[in-house]
Amino acid sequence: MTDTKTVPWHLWVVGVIALLWNAYGGFDYYMTMTQGEAYMQSAGLSPEIIAYYMGMPGWMAAVWAVGVWVGVLAAVLLLLRMRWAVYAFLVSLAAFLVSVVYTYFLSGGAAIIGQQGMIMSAVIGVAAAFFLWYSSRMQKAHVLR
Repeated sequence: MTDTKTVPWHLWVVGVIALLWNAYGGFDYYMTMTQGEAYMQSAGLSPEIIAYYMGMPGWMAAVWAVGVWVGVLAAVLLLLRMRWAVYAFLVSLAAFLVSVVYTYFLSGGAAIIGQQGMIMSAVIGVAAAFFLWYSSRMQKAHVLR
C-alpha cells in the first residue's frame, strides 16, 4: 500500500471530475424523477423525447438509478482510494450498457433521441469506460487499498 505522499496527483483530478460528472447524472436523474416534464422542457427536450422518457418502464428507471448512484459512489470510493471503486465503476458501466441495449435495440429510442442523443450516449459510455479503466489502473499500481 502507499501513503498519501505517493498518491499520484492525477488521482485527485480524475476523482473530482468523476464525482462532478456522476453527481450531474444524479442531479439529472433526481430532477427527471421529481419534476418530470417541466424539468425536461426546461432542458430543451422535444415533446417526442419527453414522451419517450416519461413512458420508460420502471425497470429502466431502476437501471438508470443504479448506473447513476453507483457511479457517484464509485467516484467517492476512488477519492477514498478504495479498491471497491473498480467494482462500482464496473456496475455503473454495466447499467449504462443495459440502458443502451434498451434504447437502441428494444424500444426504438434511437429514432426518437436522434443524433444528438446518440452523441451524448457515446460521451457517457466513453466517460464510464475511462473511469473504470483508470480505477483499474490505480488498483494495479497499488494506489487503491
